Amino acid sequence: MPDTSTTSRQAGPAFSFSGATLARHGAATVAISALIAATLTLAYHGRWDVNLVYSLSIGIISWLTIDLGRWRLSRGQTLPWPGGWRGMALVAAGIMTGFALGSLIGSTYRQWAEPGAVSTLAHSLWMPLLITTIASMTMSLGFFVRGYSRHLQMQAEQAQRQAAQAQLTLLQAQLEPHMLFNTLANLRVLVGSDPQRAQAMLDHLIAYLRATLGGSRSTSHALREEFARLRDYLELMSIRMGPRLRYTLELPEELAETLVPPLLLQPLVENCIRHGLEPKLEGGSITVRARRIAAAAGAQIELTVADDGMGLGHAPPGQGDGGFGTAQLRERLANRYGGAARFELAALPEGGTLARITLA
Repeated sequence: MPDTSTTSRQAGPAFSFSGATLARHGAATVAISALIAATLTLAYHGRWDVNLVYSLSIGIISWLTIDLGRWRLSRGQTLPWPGGWRGMALVAAGIMTGFALGSLIGSTYRQWAEPGAVSTLAHSLWMPLLITTIASMTMSLGFFVRGYSRHLQMQAEQAQRQAAQAQLTLLQAQLEPHMLFNTLANLRVLVGSDPQRAQAMLDHLIAYLRATLGGSRSTSHALREEFARLRDYLELMSIRMGPRLRYTLELPEELAETLVPPLLLQPLVENCIRHGLEPKLEGGSITVRARRIAAAAGAQIELTVADDGMGLGHAPPGQGDGGFGTAQLRERLANRYGGAARFELAALPEGGTLARITLA
């Protein structure tokens, strides 16, 4: 067997042996044993029932020895097979144990079923041993390949989850300092000129940072939490921009508990302000809306962020598609939903930008 001593020590979820796995392997063993017995019978190597008892006894004992042995030797590892020489020794032990005990059971049954039979070519030692060796090695290799494939799949899924979390952390690292520094600069001015507005800004900042810290520890939260965070952020921006910023948040009650990744809409709202409304002398409005829509594939959830700002044509170079935030958003949607999510960014005919996320 392949040397897996290094692979089994890699980081990842530990291998667990389930009853369903044991049942599948047992069913495969019984089926192959019956096939071997049928082949021997058709080749005129003894009676069907005698061949079946021999084959089942040798096959089941070999399988149990190998399968239970690998479970015992692989506990705490990520790969469901003992590494190095232990794997080969386990297969050899299973073959010899199955041959010895299975042949004993088969011979006992044959003496009972055929009292006057003489041990001839049909049940000489080389035939059961050869069949046991080939069948056990083939099945062990099959179980190993299947287990190793599952191991690689689990590692890939874990790496994908870690990558998605890293993207969220990177996105937060970009969004939060920018907003925080601007907010603190405004607070410094307001503390002396308008203490009441400064207190309101500080309250919203505390609520926003508390929600952000909680969101960074999870991979999803309810839409109501996403909208609450957006409200705190937009309130902060409203204090900074004054009457130049107006916003509307629309979240139907039936969608409030729908789970979405944290910071899903935040980069879209920030793009609206930075590239759409701030450069516009009179400012403008932002509308964030969630709704359920009918589609050919069934009901879907549509999340939109629209503004009446400068539009995509006035974005800085390299920001025409929304820049870093929306690039990360596309990747996060692909990692989380695959083909079940769609993101679109378009210019509105009356001016401004519309960002749309559709979730199946």
